[in-house]
Amino acid sequence: MQTDLKGKHFITTQEWTIDQLEAVFALAKELKAAKAAGKPMRLLPDKTLYMIFFDSSTRTRNSFETGITQLGGHGIFLSPDKMQISHGENAKDTASVLSRYGEGIAIRHCAFREGNPYLREVAHWASVPVINMQCDVYHPCQIMADYMTIRERFGVNTRGLKIGVAWTSAPNYIRPLSVPQSLILMMPRFGLDVTLAYPPEFSLMPDIEAQARANAAAAGTKFEIVEDFEAAFRDADIVIPKSWGPLMHTTDKDQGLALIEKYPAWRCDTRHMELGRKDLIYMHPLPADRGREVTDEVIDGPRSVVYDEAENRLHVQKALMALTM
Repeated sequence: MQTDLKGKHFITTQEWTIDQLEAVFALAKELKAAKAAGKPMRLLPDKTLYMIFFDSSTRTRNSFETGITQLGGHGIFLSPDKMQISHGENAKDTASVLSRYGEGIAIRHCAFREGNPYLREVAHWASVPVINMQCDVYHPCQIMADYMTIRERFGVNTRGLKIGVAWTSAPNYIRPLSVPQSLILMMPRFGLDVTLAYPPEFSLMPDIEAQARANAAAAGTKFEIVEDFEAAFRDADIVIPKSWGPLMHTTDKDQGLALIEKYPAWRCDTRHMELGRKDLIYMHPLPADRGREVTDEVIDGPRSVVYDEAENRLHVQKALMALTM
């Protein structure tokens, strides 16, 4: 195990080198094999991870809490409304105190223009590693699990594969930009060609799109943005059709929901899957809005790897904790 990652914050993959990310994937693979064989891997005995959830979660909480337990440590679930955060305690005081008690702090805070600044402030004052469990800008743990799943299906050398990241129409609430943004940042660095498809009102943060272009140029890969849903599927090896909000266009909830309803045809079905290459796989971070984002035939079909993808959250997060804590 590499020791140079001990104490390193994990807020975005953009701040980690390829070699550092590869260390995570190598250990994640080892930990997954050990779990399958029933072999204990107590790499963090008696260590504590504080998990602060400003937003609800199924996979994130359970994968982190299960993961730290399997590593021999303990995860403590913290809800801001039950903490002094609700009475105005600042990030400095929270970070400084929790750093004295345990060995890691993980935060999920997706409020637009609030989440990432809060994580950065906690990381500034913390003397233990801070792990991003999703913010308004990044969802790095999800994308690490996505890439681990892609490697399991296509092999370690992913150069030349095409991944389509497509917006989908999903009702009821405005979803963060963090999943597509983290995808377009990391995938070009590992040799994948990326097509990002969205309607005109659903662009991502301009600086993130610019960084993705720069990452692709540096890696010798392709990155394109289109307003054609089918283009994300055409000749693709991997597709991740996923909803997000029109936050660069409007932050008004009613306007945002109306814009989502404007594009009901942006939905993944079997016809779209036929546009890809013969081994095309369907991915989604879950929860998927069945019937709106994707049909049951696709998400429950033979090309879907959503449960492998969800499982790999556990393994990459265990590796991250073991290497940084």
